[in-house]
Amino acid sequence: MNTDSQPEKRTLEKVSTFVSFAFIIINIIYLLVQWKEIPGQVPIHFNAKGEADGWGGKGMVWFLPFIAFLLWGVMTALERMPHLYNIPNLTEENKEQLFMNTRAMLNVMKSEIIIFLVYTSWQSVQWSRGNEAGLGYFELPVFLLAVFGTMGVFLYRNYKISRKGV
Repeated sequence: MNTDSQPEKRTLEKVSTFVSFAFIIINIIYLLVQWKEIPGQVPIHFNAKGEADGWGGKGMVWFLPFIAFLLWGVMTALERMPHLYNIPNLTEENKEQLFMNTRAMLNVMKSEIIIFLVYTSWQSVQWSRGNEAGLGYFELPVFLLAVFGTMGVFLYRNYKISRKGV
């Protein structure tokens, strides 16, 4: 445990935090490089087929990187506040393991959400330039499967951890 009485971050968590932040920076650089080529209207919403069905001004391309950065900051801060987690069956014996597992879940979900937002930002630029891009019908199901699958795996791990002491 570190001096804050919180378990040390695992290498995977450190790498994941760095990579998700790097995705945001790469997205911003991509938008800056593409800025002159982006037309005045850009897609701001996609239907279930992954097709653009809502349009806005060029400046809207900055919305998703802003949201990604905001979510990254909030979720990174939450990883450092295990006392806010609502974890059932928490005891002194399993507290550290449950905190570490829940923090890892937040970290992985943060990365998945950031990647999805960066992908959607890239897709918006591609559509605005006349290049249909995307996975079509599979985008939303893939994203939801990833996020809820991650949640399920880590919640199951929490269950197993909390059952060890019973």
